[in-house]
Amino acid sequence: MSTTQSERLRSLLEPLVSSQGLDLEEIEVASVGRKRVLRVVVDSDTGADLDQVADVSRALSAKLDETDAMGEGEYDLEVGTPGAERALTEHRHYVRAEGRLVKFQLADESELVARILTVDDEGLDLEVPGVKGRKPTARRIAFDGIAKARVQVEFNRKNKNDEENAEEA
Repeated sequence: MSTTQSERLRSLLEPLVSSQGLDLEEIEVASVGRKRVLRVVVDSDTGADLDQVADVSRALSAKLDETDAMGEGEYDLEVGTPGAERALTEHRHYVRAEGRLVKFQLADESELVARILTVDDEGLDLEVPGVKGRKPTARRIAFDGIAKARVQVEFNRKNKNDEENAEEA
């Protein structure tokens, strides 16, 4: 998708997404066979449920139908939320990932897997898991020291409610 089309679509769609209480995270136009697909990714600090995604999808579809933003020809509109292993690219993404395990590719080309404890304007406070029974260690990383970051899927991690219920028992 050309930068001009991307910018035009973003300026057209972002106000509609924002009016639904969501953030427009990503726009992608892809060719799938003879059709084009417009993929729109939305999110919020509390996540987006299916009803919100359906509402924003209807609003975006109506707006696109009344404009020529997608040009002539058929296309499919897909509206969804970021995947489980989403890339962290904006400050708000790091805030939303507090408590999550993240794989960092650092500016010095090293890698680090750590849990985000807190986020401020300058960087992150992390908990680096201990290896072979050792205790976790604290670490601070500035945003300019991060080349890439991606949330990791954890299948066996207890959530906060499970931990609180265990403490009360």
